[in-house]
Amino acid sequence: MRTGLVGGGLGGLILLLISLYFGVDPSAVFSPDTAVDANGPASTPADQETKDFVATVVGYTEDTWSDLFQRSGQTYRAPKLVLFAGAVESACGFAQAAMGPFYCPGDERVYLDMTFFQELRDRFHAPGDFAQAYVIAHEVGHHVQKLLGITDQVQRIQGQASKSEGNRESVRLELQADCLAGVWANHTERMQQSQMKGFLESGDVDEALRAATMIGDDRLQMQSRGYVVPESFTHGTAEQRSRWFKKGLDAGTVSGCNTFETATP
Repeated sequence: MRTGLVGGGLGGLILLLISLYFGVDPSAVFSPDTAVDANGPASTPADQETKDFVATVVGYTEDTWSDLFQRSGQTYRAPKLVLFAGAVESACGFAQAAMGPFYCPGDERVYLDMTFFQELRDRFHAPGDFAQAYVIAHEVGHHVQKLLGITDQVQRIQGQASKSEGNRESVRLELQADCLAGVWANHTERMQQSQMKGFLESGDVDEALRAATMIGDDRLQMQSRGYVVPESFTHGTAEQRSRWFKKGLDAGTVSGCNTFETATP
């Protein structure tokens, strides 16, 4: 098991429709640590397009969180991004592409498999740049949790808890990342409006919330097992994920994302 890894598998998927490419220079976003695994496929125009796309999204998240942290008297430290194919080694252990995107708090990196977007389209019938963008924003939400000390608190609790209790803490952590992604969408929308640029279009959020039903723990377990085991949930039900994303989108504040102070998140 990959110690400390958060946001793995398909837990980052509540789909937000988002317009991209507002003149952001992708090369300015990638750090020297950004990489494609050496065992992956050779670089192609499609790979470069994916890199540019991801860089654009990361640029938006950095703009949003830098501004929000500054408003609270803090400094935002952007995560490093690692693109890979097949498998990758992180501070949280060895990971394969089948696990999906994930964030490792041990090295403060977001890991994104280069083939994931194709799986998102083909397996989960969620095509489009907009779904892809939200996957990245959710993982960055985990980085925000790390910077705020929330991840460390949860891991301490899990170290002393039973398996089912630890899973419940994981659900709360994931739902908060969903909510933080909603905050990102809210803030980015307002930033773009201030510059007289479009961001969300009519119907985008409705489509995102409908798509969320495809990736809740309950739906995925029903599809794979034919029944659900709530105590084994680690990311939350489709209803929970949709609701917390919407809370963040509507409120636009980090304080509105406290999933740990509610009896039932």
